[in-house]
Amino acid sequence: MRTRLHRLLSPVLLGTVTALALAQAGDPNATVAPNANLVVQGIPAIPQSLAEEVVKYNDFRGHNFVDWHPKRREMLVSHRRKGGNTAQIYRLTEPMGPLQQLTYTPDPVSSAEYEPRDGRYIVFARATGGNEVGQLYRLALDTPNAEPALLTNPDERNSFNLWLRQSGQMVFSAVPVDRTSASGTRAKITTSLYVMDPEKPQDKRKLGELEGGGWSVSAASNDEKQLVLRRYLSANESQVWLMDVANGQTRQLLPAPDAKEPAASYHAGRFSPDGRKLWIATDRFGEFTELSRLDIASGKLERLSSHIPWDVSALTLTEDGKTVAAQFNVDGCDELRLFDGESGRELPAPKLPPGNVGSTVYDRVRNEIAFTTNGARGPSQIFSLSPEGKVEQWTQAATEGVDTRQFSEQSIVRWKSFDGTSISGLLSQPSATRFPGRRPVIIAIHGGPEGQATVGFIGRNNYFVNELGIALIQPNVRGSTGYGKSFLAADNGFKREDSVKDIGALLDWIATQPHLDPKRVLVMGGSYGGYMTLAVATHYADRIAGAIDIVGISHFVTFLQNTESYRRDLRRVEYGDERDPAMREFLDRISPLTNAAKIKKPLFVVQGKNDPRVPYTEAEQIVAKVRESGTPVWYLRAENEGHGFARKENQDYQFLSTILFLQQTLLK
Repeated sequence: MRTRLHRLLSPVLLGTVTALALAQAGDPNATVAPNANLVVQGIPAIPQSLAEEVVKYNDFRGHNFVDWHPKRREMLVSHRRKGGNTAQIYRLTEPMGPLQQLTYTPDPVSSAEYEPRDGRYIVFARATGGNEVGQLYRLALDTPNAEPALLTNPDERNSFNLWLRQSGQMVFSAVPVDRTSASGTRAKITTSLYVMDPEKPQDKRKLGELEGGGWSVSAASNDEKQLVLRRYLSANESQVWLMDVANGQTRQLLPAPDAKEPAASYHAGRFSPDGRKLWIATDRFGEFTELSRLDIASGKLERLSSHIPWDVSALTLTEDGKTVAAQFNVDGCDELRLFDGESGRELPAPKLPPGNVGSTVYDRVRNEIAFTTNGARGPSQIFSLSPEGKVEQWTQAATEGVDTRQFSEQSIVRWKSFDGTSISGLLSQPSATRFPGRRPVIIAIHGGPEGQATVGFIGRNNYFVNELGIALIQPNVRGSTGYGKSFLAADNGFKREDSVKDIGALLDWIATQPHLDPKRVLVMGGSYGGYMTLAVATHYADRIAGAIDIVGISHFVTFLQNTESYRRDLRRVEYGDERDPAMREFLDRISPLTNAAKIKKPLFVVQGKNDPRVPYTEAEQIVAKVRESGTPVWYLRAENEGHGFARKENQDYQFLSTILFLQQTLLK
């Protein structure tokens, strides 16, 4: 069992990817043809020569750990093969061994679970065309050429939660989606929890129906009589509940129902072997999320990592509960710390390869941890750590002949905002020897807003830094995770534009740096980062060269009205409730669509047609409005994508278009 805290990244930074269709090979006038799923407006023809020049930056392929086999020393891995269009699931039977592909679908597959007793089959999740209406499938591993069997209702959004290992049953959640409603939207959202034997899906049993869309199952007790549920209300508030597996009855554990205390965030980990205690990560005691342990009977919560002034970002336990491995987000770079499962004291830190640690998971047989690392000089790779402290590498990332050792390490930079708040970001700086003088700048703003720009591999964006000589700054404006709960809430509601002012202060800081050119700055971002990009383009039009908005919010009221219903109330806590007249007036007044006439520099908008989070209408309306005032707008829409491009062929065309946009705005 593992707990992962969600992080959002700007889609343009997620480069994984397939071969482009290039017309008339060898012809100096040949151009790259967009595939049939791309709608292209205003984007000039892309020379084939550019595609050939950047191709080596288009195929970095790392590996992500997915699951340990229940009996053998082997694992499931998520990876995109050479020439493949999307990430799929593979079986890896030994360190550095060959990968055996298990799933073959046009849509990406990144999560899967072995059947928990013998590993005879896997259950994997997949959505279609980026719509995020996830479905669960069973795939037999002992049957050659087996076809996946659909287990869930296609009219619901389904999520695998965990296994009841003794019975071999899985617990999953299902949430209805708007397209199945007669009115096209839902006033009331519920989450249903089910138990199912994947080999007998017709006999599934409903555990209960819970109000709202923020529920998930975190753990099962060892006797499998109780489930731990987490109810997410906002980035700053959540609850922990217990559910009786036999009758579905629930009771709230944290915060205590009668407790009068400030809202706090809780992340449930796993039960102790005797079922009396529960491992918790919470910011109840201070600014940061601490590793804690709850005595279920008394309700006493024991603090274990108060000496570490950073957030716990993930945790995993050995099967016997004797050791806990916790990841701590230290200024944007995850580190692994070990704790004694009985006393709670911290143990000596293991020696791991350098990089940002992710996906730490104990196996159930050998107490061996699988973990990934990635850094500025390479994509994600999988390692294991034995109980004796031995580190073994399981995968080698593919970099297609590029010497990634030359890539620039990221540095942390800080500046003061308008109110004295310290804001930080990651800077990737071109070689001063190769690119002397003041360099143009891309400001790439992450999504969320409850996300964080973290230390790691920037993929194809290395081309901007290493071949075009552009400095890349990834700011963590107020509202970002990782810097305390007060900082996280500092952009909520009527404080929304304070985060935009943080970028204004960054523009001031850039002007003071001898190696950065304040006259050549471009801003880009995805999702909430797309809103920030548009907002910067309205507030600081005279200080930027252009803007790239990827699946961004252009008007908060229309966004809240049209986003999928299961997300609406969760987003109202962050942005404000548009049903309140004062808030509605504020949201309308600050929205980029309202201020579109102020966007005077070229704009590039990228959108997936099937996006359930930020509907494509947000892109269409800002494109039309900005064009009314005569500002040049490029528009790229993919009919088979959702909240960001997941298919390599679409990512490749987006990347090439981005380079052209940079050449015509930032580099001219």
